Amino acid sequence: MAWLYLFLAGLSEVAGVTSLKLSDGYKNKKWTLGAILSGFSSFYFLSLALLSLPIGTAYGIWTGIGAAGSVILGMLFFKESRDWKRVLFLMMIMIGAIGLKVTSGH
Repeated sequence: MAWLYLFLAGLSEVAGVTSLKLSDGYKNKKWTLGAILSGFSSFYFLSLALLSLPIGTAYGIWTGIGAAGSVILGMLFFKESRDWKRVLFLMMIMIGAIGLKVTSGH
């Protein structure tokens, strides 16, 4: 269950940062509320995952999901660069997160 909580925390992190982008500097109240709720949800699920997962593993994977998810959404919806170097480094983040999972012993 802890891995599910961690995955939900990562997805909530991506939703939060995307909502921040769409909030237009907190001028759009709907997206501002979305950012606040997503941020709360992200930390809530991370706290549940930390009850049984090692902190280094959980935090590394949480930030990896957030970073990789944000880059992917940026490429898909915000016209950010899809340069091969960005994709390469995105893959490195994902490999690192997978490596942490595989070596966590949980």
